[in-house]
Amino acid sequence: MSLVRSIAFYLPQFHPIPENDEWWGKGFTEWTNVVKAKPLFKGHYQPKLPTELGLYDLRVPEVREQQANLAKEYGIEGFCYWHYWFGNGRRILERPFNEVLDSGKPDFPFCLAWANETWTGIWHGLNNEILMEQTYPGRDDYLAHFHCLLKAFKDKRYMRVDDKPIFVVYRPKAIPDIKLFVDIFQEQAVQNGLKGVYLIATNVNTDWDAQANGFDAITPSNHDKLAYVRSESNVKNFYRRQLNRKRVSKVFKKIFKKPTHVYEYKEAMKWFVKDENSKSMIYPMVIPNWDNTARSGVNGFVLHNSTPDLFKQVMQKAINKVRDLPADKRIVFIKSWNEWAEGNYIEPDKKYGRKYLEVIKELIANNSSESPVK
Repeated sequence: MSLVRSIAFYLPQFHPIPENDEWWGKGFTEWTNVVKAKPLFKGHYQPKLPTELGLYDLRVPEVREQQANLAKEYGIEGFCYWHYWFGNGRRILERPFNEVLDSGKPDFPFCLAWANETWTGIWHGLNNEILMEQTYPGRDDYLAHFHCLLKAFKDKRYMRVDDKPIFVVYRPKAIPDIKLFVDIFQEQAVQNGLKGVYLIATNVNTDWDAQANGFDAITPSNHDKLAYVRSESNVKNFYRRQLNRKRVSKVFKKIFKKPTHVYEYKEAMKWFVKDENSKSMIYPMVIPNWDNTARSGVNGFVLHNSTPDLFKQVMQKAINKVRDLPADKRIVFIKSWNEWAEGNYIEPDKKYGRKYLEVIKELIANNSSESPVK
């Protein structure tokens, strides 16, 4: 049995859709931004480009098989596909997962994460224009949403805890009637032959009480924790402490033409896996790297100088946090498998090849569990 269940978030954005054609131009995918990225400061690694998988199109079944085979080889248990449901049945980017579900291929475990967030153009120069609004119409919509997911929940490949399908919710605090949402999902699960749904919240802090909100666990958002990194002593942060943030941003962007949010990965990583008091079951989330300047230019956020060796240290800490849990709860989330435009991926790239994957294989796949199944 594997030492830990490593689950990698998976972005289905790498294929053309009518909405992106309308917003960004015909044929737009994540690769459009990735390939045109440029270094914005000395030592800045851009563009970040894939090697063996290439600039793939997720409509191609062979690509999805390649990804799954690679993940399996290096100890990833499964993918957590981002799932978009904006209310009233409005979906987007659903084709890759639907084809995985309908075809039965690849034969590789998965779960789903509801990305319940309004899409805006703020990071793309559209002055915060709303592109796709997240809504919560109520009971009938939650019923429709559940039944949209039921086929996946019943699939033999779907990952489970306590024999319940895992469902991650990106912004649970944004759901205005969260109790109604939870009650409907749990009731419908039982009525349809399941033991329930195992709900995991993300984008919350560890003081968020999962049980009180009807959830089973949380995987804390490291983005919130990165605020602490801003207090570290580097020149940009020194001036930010002295002056108004907007003024600093304007000055640096004008004079240096580079992001004002550049932080050393080595400093940031100490916030990723912490000993924290919480009423909730906590599953660590590990970030291997981050640099969304391909999307956002000087408005981007950069974790500079991330390396496989540093990632190994964080991954080991995450494993240590869960290794004594029951076997099906030894979960570590990796964010992400393929968020290339956010510089947040473990797929092979031109700088490190498979080295991030090799770290996971060394720490997980080549080790048997030392903890008894409870």
